[in-house]
Amino acid sequence: MLLPLPPPPVVDEPKKHEHILPPSHSLLGIPLPETSATGAINFMEKDVGISEYVGHDASKVEGIIKQRFTDFLVFEVDQDSNVIHLKALDKPESQKPNPAAAPVEAAPTEDVVMADANEEAPKVEEPPPMPMNHGLLPLRRVSLPFYPKMPSTKLRNVLTGPEPPRISDSGWGGRVPKTADAGESKAEPPAPEPEPSGRGRGRNNRGGRGGRGGRGGGRGGNAREDNRKVVSDPIASKTTRTEFHQAIRELFKGKLDSETDSSTPDVGDGSRIVVKWSKRGGGRGGGRGGGRGGGRQQVPRGTYPPYIHFSMQKTNRDTQDALGHLSRLLHVNAKDLSVAGTKDKRGVTVQRVSLKRNNKTVEDVWKLANGVTAGRDQQRMRSSIVANVAGLELGMLKGNAFVITLRNVKVGSPESMEDALNTIKNKGFINYYGMQRFGTASVPTHSIGLALLQSDWQKAVSLILQPRHGEHPDVEAARNAWLVDHDLEKALELMPRRVIAERCLLESFKTMKGDTRNAMGALDTIPKNLRLMYVHAYQSYVWNAIVSERIRTYGVDKPIPGDLVFDTPVAEVEMEGTAEDGAPEKDDEPEEPMSNRGRKRARKPYVAPVVKTLTEEDVDKYSIFDVIMPLPGTDVAYPGGKLGERYREFLKMDGLDADNFVRKQRIYTLNGSYRSILHLPKEMSWSVLRYTDPDVPLAQADEDKLLGFDAPVTSEDGKFMALQIQLTLGTAAYATMALREITKTDTSSHYQTSLTAAAEDQKFRGAADVEPVAEEELLEEEC
Repeated sequence: MLLPLPPPPVVDEPKKHEHILPPSHSLLGIPLPETSATGAINFMEKDVGISEYVGHDASKVEGIIKQRFTDFLVFEVDQDSNVIHLKALDKPESQKPNPAAAPVEAAPTEDVVMADANEEAPKVEEPPPMPMNHGLLPLRRVSLPFYPKMPSTKLRNVLTGPEPPRISDSGWGGRVPKTADAGESKAEPPAPEPEPSGRGRGRNNRGGRGGRGGRGGGRGGNAREDNRKVVSDPIASKTTRTEFHQAIRELFKGKLDSETDSSTPDVGDGSRIVVKWSKRGGGRGGGRGGGRGGGRQQVPRGTYPPYIHFSMQKTNRDTQDALGHLSRLLHVNAKDLSVAGTKDKRGVTVQRVSLKRNNKTVEDVWKLANGVTAGRDQQRMRSSIVANVAGLELGMLKGNAFVITLRNVKVGSPESMEDALNTIKNKGFINYYGMQRFGTASVPTHSIGLALLQSDWQKAVSLILQPRHGEHPDVEAARNAWLVDHDLEKALELMPRRVIAERCLLESFKTMKGDTRNAMGALDTIPKNLRLMYVHAYQSYVWNAIVSERIRTYGVDKPIPGDLVFDTPVAEVEMEGTAEDGAPEKDDEPEEPMSNRGRKRARKPYVAPVVKTLTEEDVDKYSIFDVIMPLPGTDVAYPGGKLGERYREFLKMDGLDADNFVRKQRIYTLNGSYRSILHLPKEMSWSVLRYTDPDVPLAQADEDKLLGFDAPVTSEDGKFMALQIQLTLGTAAYATMALREITKTDTSSHYQTSLTAAAEDQKFRGAADVEPVAEEELLEEEC
């Protein structure tokens, strides 16, 4: 008789992690933040790995950060070490096309007000079209000075040789008419040469569907595409190459382009130069037309550089939101605007912006940008407009200069305050990623980033669309319309344009007729830089946590065995967070301003930097400022010893493999990098101010200075102390992380807001507008 088998043992399944923070949060040694009765989840610095200080023994200087927007002024420092400021607000003068001029970025810039939208932009005087045979006249002048470097025969063939065949654009010009008598199709005879101006000519000489390549430009509207080019012999002298580029621009008036040949390597005997027909300058066959509907006359390519650079001052708005708003004002794609770095939201920041010209003049940009209003969201935009041959890319800066005012400062003695400030000046601060990196809402960005790295697309979508406590009522209503009422149309109608990720998801759902199953496809509609922000936030979280572990265990005095340092000179390393950010040294810059495409072609392929793990014999050869920590990703080394094991433990608990960050979706394949664990300010100074009314500004933004507003006034007998710090940091360093070394308090926005609300100086708001009150009366009121 067979006896029944005993039931299998009950095995408790591991409890699924349901908190919004990553599972690795448990390794931080602190409890999970609790949800308040109002539904808010207030994250603190320790929740993102920020916990240690360089100056543990330094005195605490109590103070409130960012009480007013002007308490936090940020000015970008460009690659030439120039601090970006607004210098004037006058209307720009019309810039006449001048192909013979030197590179435009060398010309003096003008700061202009983007105001009166009704005022017409000045008309641009355009040069008369250049005859097609005009190139023969300066040919000898080009060939002789640079002969035999530039083969004059080949260049002559480009200018005077047989024209390339016409290429039909499948538009009206490509249609074959029927003959009246036979009804047979007969090819139309070749159309006459298009007018050099490039204007599309439609029926009755009206401006037709001009557009690119003369599309629709008169009978036969086909364009001739001329891809012929001439490549010079190697030219070793940088001066000679520069003179050659200038000669081509000056003599051929934009009809020909010249650029450094990036297809052949420089083997030591100099670079080659390519000369070809300019696509916009007309070339053989008329080039590009005059735009849809005729439009205004197209100026030849080379008349204006392809990019317009200007300075943007923004207040209480993050960089991407400001660029999105600006793109709508200028009627351009957001991708046509780029910056060298993102700036803080809460504060007043000034930075350079590049705009891909797309046939716009400086006057066009000025006129369109005049639509910016003052009252909508306390934003100001001002421009120092100048043309340039290349756009900006992230990392093309040397850092940022700050003017930071701490209010309601309390300190034991002036000596203890000086000691705390000198600690940062001489010893630096921990190079943490600040709270801005992780967002200020109830859904931190690094949690979304982890979901993307785990390929959990539905979770990522859910986190992005999840309600946030305390957000704008319009956004809250839009979320509820979708999550509660399931009304997609209403949600899109209510969702503000500035809420980019959420709008992209909802618009994707609309395209898919309400189907939400293709979560990965919906996520792909979110701009790439925003998706990267999420995954970079997760990298930053892990970096913060491991650096805190290292400093908590071993201190910040010197390197220890197992630490990582670069085994090559720092200047040769593309390191996240350095001042150079991989920018070329001045001696290595190209002889002529290089376009974005040329710069990308000439860019050397990425080679992972060589790092070494320190041993007992090595530690005395390096300082603590040489120690680096990797951000998780491909091609990085992890620290040795227990710290490296801890690093891997963090990633494993979050379901990630430290040795495999390659993903099928290439955008989520993380490229690892390195970051110094300490940062030393380049410049730092400070002063003590007195004030009574917290509403009175103690620092002034550039725009307010130029508009003639009263300068900040301090009172020597003011009731409260303020500490104003002038600080210059390298790229990717957070000023708030320097400030926390002084205040020894949490820098999260909700904590600083609570400090402001409870501050003693809030009782004196508006005191500057009323008669002074005797100190005895104030003391009686406080009692």
